Amino acid sequence: MRDKKFDKGASAGFLANQMARLFASGLARRIRPLGLAPAQFMVLLELWAQDGLSQAELVARLDVEQATMANTLARMERDGLILRKPSQTDRRLRLAFLTDRARALQIPATEAAQAQNTRALSGLSQQEADQFTATMKKVIAAMQQDRNAS
Repeated sequence: MRDKKFDKGASAGFLANQMARLFASGLARRIRPLGLAPAQFMVLLELWAQDGLSQAELVARLDVEQATMANTLARMERDGLILRKPSQTDRRLRLAFLTDRARALQIPATEAAQAQNTRALSGLSQQEADQFTATMKKVIAAMQQDRNAS
């Protein structure tokens, strides 16, 4: 007896991955003229909300690997988006602070991201879009809970 064929169109994981790749490429296209990459934009979102975070805090907030964050911060420092300074309370920590250039990018970069979100959800009513994002949050929370339990 043959196993049922895998239906990628019915797979939440496959569809979420495809959607994430399309979102990321659309965002990259929109923020590239600003001199930003998606990974840098994600870090900037956190620093725009709270300047002066450590690498460990950014790793935890963005759920990325330590090495990935180290490379992203090094590129951002090279590109003049952040300055890294020793913490006043713990000299072992280096904190990432926004430069004037990064502050000036907040409005155009967030407008570009909003334009990507608007385009991606353009086929949905406002109610459907709200339900979709609420459902995604539930799925993410369930997967985070599962990961933390193991």
